[in-house]
This record gives sequence, structure tokens and C-alpha cells, in this order.
Amino acid sequence: MSPRMHAQGLRAMLVASAVVLIVACSEVGPNYVRSSAPVPAAYKEAGAHAAPHTETAIAGTWWEIYGDPTLDALVAQVAVSNQSLAAAAARVGQAQALIQVASGASIPSVTAGSLKSGRRNENDIGIGVSWELDLWGRIRRDVESHRAIAEASKDDLAAATLSIQAQLVQSYFALRQDDAVIDLLERSADATGQWQRMVGNQYAQGQASSANVADATMKASAAQLQLADTKAARAQLEHAIAVMLGKAPADFSIAPAPFIANVPEVPTGVPASLLERRPDVAASERRMAAASARIGVAKAETLPSINLAAGIGVLRGPTGTADIRAPLFTGGRLTGQLANADEAYNEAVANYRQTVLDAFREVEDGLVVTHTLAANAELQAKAAKAATEADRVTRNQYKEGAADYPAVVEAANAALDGVRGDMQLRLRRLDASVNLIMALGGGWQPESVRDPRSPR
Repeated sequence: MSPRMHAQGLRAMLVASAVVLIVACSEVGPNYVRSSAPVPAAYKEAGAHAAPHTETAIAGTWWEIYGDPTLDALVAQVAVSNQSLAAAAARVGQAQALIQVASGASIPSVTAGSLKSGRRNENDIGIGVSWELDLWGRIRRDVESHRAIAEASKDDLAAATLSIQAQLVQSYFALRQDDAVIDLLERSADATGQWQRMVGNQYAQGQASSANVADATMKASAAQLQLADTKAARAQLEHAIAVMLGKAPADFSIAPAPFIANVPEVPTGVPASLLERRPDVAASERRMAAASARIGVAKAETLPSINLAAGIGVLRGPTGTADIRAPLFTGGRLTGQLANADEAYNEAVANYRQTVLDAFREVEDGLVVTHTLAANAELQAKAAKAATEADRVTRNQYKEGAADYPAVVEAANAALDGVRGDMQLRLRRLDASVNLIMALGGGWQPESVRDPRSPR
């Protein structure tokens, strides 16, 4: 074939390609619209505690609501140093790389090497170009799917970050409670130790019985055991925080400090805002979008495809071919793939709706727990104050000879239990506030509002 004929063939192929590209503007498969999910008008458990229905949002650095500079410094390190989050960030990078892989299918591929040339399709050496025309939008739907998966992986990273931040905050509060309990038990251990020695002296003078000595020894030993257990628990919390910050426990320590954190008021906002405030809900929605796009990919597989190839050979010059194929019989494979894609989308819709329901349940749970513990705190504070006052009065009575040894010990134990109970309830309230903040999505905000249209 002459070069002129080759050129004419190439021009004809280019014209045909242009026509095909015009036809290829449409895409098969559904255009994604976010599915509906049940959204209540108000939180049931807010009740009389409900604030005005506003779009009040939790601050991005939500942990600062507790007013502890040491805690602020620790949480700020999580996103930088935590290795679990580093792995999640790598998964985001992988998903974004797959977008590039999928997009590359829409661009002509150029290679150098052997090729078929001439009327007889003879072997030649040169540069070849091949291109699959995206006739039905298969490649575009594939890119759409990978882009949605990449966005879901970013939301997964945000959810993992929020979870580890919450774990660190709760571990820190537990450590600070242990600091306070250790201080309390050290004073109790000193007191019981002094009492043990005093009872021993009284026994030597015939003023106390062996039962009194045994009882004093038992209480002194119990106080030391409680102190040792609490110190061990604190050490374990410190180790856990170190690992959350990507550090070896041997290289990390937190100096003891008072347990001063106050329970904050957590703004809940309106229920409708929860769908935009929780990264796990956003991730589930993006997976639903990806599943919708995969339907288009599967649908395009059932339709004809066109692959173009052209090249310039060293021996025989330019050449070009068009490979047109249409599936006629595949043994149900393509039909099965399409049915699978449809059901995968239905699964993604159900998972999304379940995630939304779980999100609302977690908020309702958080509200009822925070309100219940707040009411209990008033009762516990009164009980602790009464026990402490009874201990003070009993000690004074003992000094005046109006109370005996068992009464003093009982009052001291009741006061110790009351103060510890107050601390434990405060820790539970702090934990509940963190859980409620997590249920509300923390301070996370999506990069953009995604597809607020009605259900498809």
C-alpha cells in the first residue's frame, strides 16, 4: 500500500473516531444521587435538657473544651505520630493512586517495539498507539468509582483519628484520676500505718487485744495493696498513651498532677446536621456512590467496544486498525456481573442507612448517660461530703474518749470510699462527654457538601 493510501486510511479512521466520540458523550448506568436515611426532627433523650435547635458545631480542636494544656499538647501529637493513623494515611494514598490508574485507561497508550503493518499485517518495528474508546462511559464510571473510594478512605482516616484522639483523652483522664487516688491512698496508708503502730504499742501495754492488732495490720496491708495496684494501673495508662503517640513507653512519662478537669456542656446541634458531621457516615455514603458507579461499569461491559490502534513502522510506514467487538454469548457471565453490581449497591445503601441509625442511637445513648450521671453526681457529692464530715467528727470524738477504735476505722473507710466514689463518678462523666462528642462526629468537617439531592 502506498503512503498516500495509508494517510487516507488514517484520516478516515480519525474522522470515524471523532464521530464515535460525539456519540460517546452519554454514560450508561445510574447517575448517583444520595439515598435517603431516617432523620428525626429532634433528639429524644435531649428532653428538658435540650438547647435551642441551632447548627452549633463542636470546635475542630474539641479536646480544648476541657481546659487542660497538658492534654492539648498530647492530643496535638496524635495525627503526627500515631502509627495506626500513618497506616490509614497510606491507604488514602493507595486509593488516590488507583484513581490515576483508572484515569489512564482513557488516554491513548504509546509503546515502542514490534507491530503489525501493511495490508498483509506483516511484522514490523516502530511506534504504536492504542486507544480504547470510552463509548459507553465505562472508563468514566470506573474513575468515578475509584474517586468515591478514595474519598471514603479519607473519611476513614478522619474517623480513625477521632477514635484515637478520644481514646487518648479518656486514658489521660483515667491517669489523672489515678494520680488523685494515689495521693489519697498514700495519705490513707500513712494513717493506717500510724494506727497499726499505735495499736501495737497499746497491745504491748495491755490496752488492746490481739484482734485489734490483727485488724490494724490487715487494714494497713490492704491500704498498701490498693496503693500498689493503683500505681500499676497508672503506669499501664502511661504506656498506652505513649504508644498512641508513636513512642516507646521507656521514653515517655507524664508527671503527676491534680485531677481538675471539669465536665463540659457538649453542643449537640440538630439531628439533620449529624449526617454531615460524622466521618463514618460520610465514608459509608461514599462507598454507596462507588457502588452506584460500578453498576455503570458492569452495564458497559454488556455493550460493544471499539479499540483503535495506529503505528509507524520502520519498514512499512504508517498503519492503523479498528477492533470492534460485541458480546453475543458469555454464558451468563456479564449478566451475573451486572446483577452482582446491582446487589452490591443495595448492600451499600443498607449499610449506609444502618450507619446513620447507629449514629443516632449513639447520640441518644450519650445524652441519656450524660444526663443520668449529672443527676447522680449531685447525690454522690452530698454522700462524700457527709462521709468526710462524719470522719472528722468521729476522730474528734475519739480524741475526747467519746468514740472507740472500730468507729474511727469505719468512719475513715466511709470517707475514703466517698471521696473515691466522687472521683470515679467524675471520670465516668468525663468519659461520657467524650463518647457524646465522638457520637456527634467531634470537630470533623467534610471537605465539601456532597450530593445533597433527593434519593434516586
